[in-house]
Amino acid sequence: MNLTSTIHSSLEGMITCPGDKSISQRVLMLGALMNSDMQIKGFLRGEDPLSTMRALNQMGAEIEILDDALIQIKKKSESFHEPSSPLDLGNSGTGLRLMLGMVAGLGMKATFCGDSSLSSRPMRRVIDPLVDMGANIHSEQGMLPISLHASTLSDHFIYELPVASAQVKSCILLAGLASKRQVTIIEPVQTRDHTERMLQNFGAQILVESEDGKNIISLDGRGPLKAKDYHVVGDISSAAFLIVGCLISNSEQLTICDVGMNPSRIGILSVLKEMGAQIEITNSSIESGEPIADLLVLPSKLKGVHLKGPIIPNIIDEIPILAIAAAFADGETWIQDAAELRVKESDRLSAISQGLSQLGVTHENFDDGIKIHGSPVPLHLEHPIEIDSFHDHRIAMSFLMAGLNCNQPVTVTQCDNIFTSFPNFLEVTSSLGFNIEK
Repeated sequence: MNLTSTIHSSLEGMITCPGDKSISQRVLMLGALMNSDMQIKGFLRGEDPLSTMRALNQMGAEIEILDDALIQIKKKSESFHEPSSPLDLGNSGTGLRLMLGMVAGLGMKATFCGDSSLSSRPMRRVIDPLVDMGANIHSEQGMLPISLHASTLSDHFIYELPVASAQVKSCILLAGLASKRQVTIIEPVQTRDHTERMLQNFGAQILVESEDGKNIISLDGRGPLKAKDYHVVGDISSAAFLIVGCLISNSEQLTICDVGMNPSRIGILSVLKEMGAQIEITNSSIESGEPIADLLVLPSKLKGVHLKGPIIPNIIDEIPILAIAAAFADGETWIQDAAELRVKESDRLSAISQGLSQLGVTHENFDDGIKIHGSPVPLHLEHPIEIDSFHDHRIAMSFLMAGLNCNQPVTVTQCDNIFTSFPNFLEVTSSLGFNIEK
């Protein structure tokens, strides 16, 4: 599916932020492991969380969507069972990596598969520590399909992450929880901590400490969890597209309600404020252990910044939309230490570069980043242009937002995957004044 931006549009008004995709998937797994009746409010009904739900149900979980959009997890009468067919995680890297840990911890036999995009993404970063922990795993050079064989994981497992990764950390934590083992993870810098917060919310025996600049997470998987209803906060990664769209289109005002404000995720707000964005935070509170607030975005003049080092893991998913903000900022923006973007749903550094080239934005490429020479004026294109999203939802939404400040329509191809993370993207943007045509 191709989508085309309409010119002379804006993004202003008030909306509620879509539920956080990462949290939605994590709470399904923890809820299924706790095996108690509970309901989930605010769940993101995107294709990625739904793929995770279907995979869990294949193993014997009883999860269903109620008429009022609540998710119901029912206490099942029997334990998990080995799935009779492969667990298909679609396009969800989070679902796959975390479920590998959970299923390995359960000591079950299972095969995992996914779509062509997920099948091309490396999984060694979770396979290797699981094998070190005792899991019996077979894969095709670290990629899908991946087969787990019944095995017993070791206790008191300690793993130091070679590269900061919330997915690897969460994979090991779920393996420890499912196998009722003690695990300790050492990460070079703190990554998003939704799994730790969720475990704490459900009463797990988990300790998070800092030592010599490193983050140390220790979990005793034998400790009981107490199930209770859960509220998924809004996804700040989804909000980021709307915030930048508002800023570059000089819209009057945009209010986004119920945005998750987890400190390990709000680097995007810090960066945008450093660039000159006026963003006010109001109505702060806590929901299910996660901070939440409303964001008010006001007209602003953006300037270029230099981004590198510890901030990068915090903003890794938002770099595509930050590249669009940089294209319309005054001066140079240089992003470094972001080689991780080469192994996402696409090679995002390459995809960003190709899209910027189509827009005529001057930039330089590096192995670990990109330097963008921005200009705070609308882009004057000689004719409508077409940009390849490479089946990557973040690339697609980012360049559709760029169309808000172009004098010609911008068509982005292969946009189907938008709905994996932001299922009502078209409805939300339309309600705010930006009509995107199919």
